[in-house]
Amino acid sequence: MLIYAAISGHGYGHGSRSGAILLALAQRQPSWRLVLSTSLPESFLRTVFGGVPFERRPCAWDVGVVQADALGADPAATLLALDDLERRLPEQIAAEARWLKAQGVPVLLLGDVPPAAARLAEAGGWPLIWVGNFGWDAIYAPMGGPFPAWAERCYQLYRRGQGLIHAPFSMAMPWGLPELRIGLTVAPLRERAEALRQRLDLPERARCVLVSFGGLGFQLGEEPFHRWPDHVFVSTDPSAAGAANVRLLPQGLRLLEFMPLVERLITKPGYSSFCEALAHDVGIHLVHREGFAEAPVLEEGLRGHGRHRLLSQQQLREGDWQLDQPLHPASAGPLARDGAETAACWLEQQALANS
Repeated sequence: MLIYAAISGHGYGHGSRSGAILLALAQRQPSWRLVLSTSLPESFLRTVFGGVPFERRPCAWDVGVVQADALGADPAATLLALDDLERRLPEQIAAEARWLKAQGVPVLLLGDVPPAAARLAEAGGWPLIWVGNFGWDAIYAPMGGPFPAWAERCYQLYRRGQGLIHAPFSMAMPWGLPELRIGLTVAPLRERAEALRQRLDLPERARCVLVSFGGLGFQLGEEPFHRWPDHVFVSTDPSAAGAANVRLLPQGLRLLEFMPLVERLITKPGYSSFCEALAHDVGIHLVHREGFAEAPVLEEGLRGHGRHRLLSQQQLREGDWQLDQPLHPASAGPLARDGAETAACWLEQQALANS
């Protein structure tokens, strides 16, 4: 069996989510081939999958929303990128369909969540299961101008799948498909927490904070960190490296490995960051984000399911991070932590039923 995962290159969160599910699937079916078709960097995918073998097909399947930086969107650049992708997709779909047919084995497609995966599935008559907490139809619809027409195209393609793994923190996905609702999707830890603590000379958990803004990053410089001399920060921001209380994330290690070592995470709205933090009971200081319809949904989900504080972008830049303030409790209680395993079991059943 070949599992062909078409994964959005919009952000690392899609790769982390699909990676967690596919790692759980590999535990159940270690002989199945995992093929990752994505524009995400191979170095990132190697970090996600560790020693679990996979094959990579370097394909760009969607645009998402072009970002000016980790906290801002660029609608004009997004429209240009959508037009460019639409011109290139027919050739890519034909080439990938030929490659898949040449493998001579049963195929199941997993889409997270590029709509064009439906066109590839139909090119070869393969079943397609979506996984996501939103589709690009829900993101484009409120953006105005030409975007609602793109939203309708996406919606019609999503309806052509065979099922949906419905992740938490979700927007509406009314695609009329059989669906499985799951909890947090989190991969297993691979590093020993105490060994990491000693390696980075970290203090007790209560004084440790993780700072990350995804693949694009967000440069804060050293000054905001100087406001918190009693805390030690693990950060992905090289501009902060000169601060005595900052430890840069070591290359090749996942942020996930540090969740048991920190009490709080400063970040933007992001599905996989939320899953990993909440699964390890890390409080989230969430920085407000404009121009992306998923952000308020994630913010509301955080209020319901995680300990938190909310920050403005100005507070972020000025270092007014409220680390000396208590975290607000969740209003609705925790989410189940077995989302990856539940999704993998369902994927396995779908694959076997269609083989």
